[in-house]
Amino acid sequence: MWWESRLMAYDVYILASRRDGAIYVGVTNDIIRRIFEHRSKAVSGFTSKYNITRLVWFEIYNDPVSAITREKELKKWKRAWKTKLIEKNNPNWDDLYDSICN
Repeated sequence: MWWESRLMAYDVYILASRRDGAIYVGVTNDIIRRIFEHRSKAVSGFTSKYNITRLVWFEIYNDPVSAITREKELKKWKRAWKTKLIEKNNPNWDDLYDSICN
């Protein structure tokens, strides 16, 4: 089943408020739960303050060290580099959350 491959998965993700708005880079071991928390503003902070709820990009890793290393790398990137990364597979900055929930 598809979910079995997700049991030990770690995701690095980028959220956006809108195409030219604020963006956030994060890492999680449960992307559906974590994005839901961002969307429902369950935790106060940067994403809730700036209404950053749209999942626009993510990568899957098999181990936490690789995922955390990638997250730290992306956080250091210039915005233009992150934009290029997002637009490579998601040129319209569509919200990918519903597609991963199904």
